[in-house]
Amino acid sequence: MAMPAFDRGTSRRWSIDEVRQLIADNPLQSPRYELVDGDLLVTPSPTGRHQLAVSVLWKHLHEYLTRNPLGRALTSPLDVELEPNSLTQPDVVVVSLAEWQRISHQMPVRSLLLASEVLSPSSGRHDRVRKKPIYLRHVTAYWIIDLDARLVERWAPNDERPEILVDLLDWHPSGATETFRLDLPPYFAEILDT
Repeated sequence: MAMPAFDRGTSRRWSIDEVRQLIADNPLQSPRYELVDGDLLVTPSPTGRHQLAVSVLWKHLHEYLTRNPLGRALTSPLDVELEPNSLTQPDVVVVSLAEWQRISHQMPVRSLLLASEVLSPSSGRHDRVRKKPIYLRHVTAYWIIDLDARLVERWAPNDERPEILVDLLDWHPSGATETFRLDLPPYFAEILDT
């Protein structure tokens, strides 16, 4: 859900310190700032449907993690720094309990169990092309939720193509006693048919 602040053809490259200063100077939740390969991505306020998609996914993950205490589900704005000079803000993440304890005292997030993005008109290229490699070097599951197509692209490390899910989104993280299951038709209906 991000747009480049400048055309890709310009020579302006941003540093992580500059982006952190932008965030410090603009403490409101919108716009959000992300840094990918030296490019500043600026995210406008999301739509109501986008926010609902994030909230409903978070709710299901939270309920699952309450039964399977492996980590915590969190939503953006949340600075995630998986690599030097990379700062992203995935819409929904799951962090391990150890990472949860660490970020309770010190940000940014440095490790994830799961990253998820909800597409918006301005974000598809960045979520699918620019940020995906960063996530897949550090997580075992990356979900891209396409509200318009009513599907989820499920990515795992080393995938050349996503698994396209239209009926059921499932996830079984290491150490879990049960599988997370999200029935997708009712999920999309709750967001889009209201």
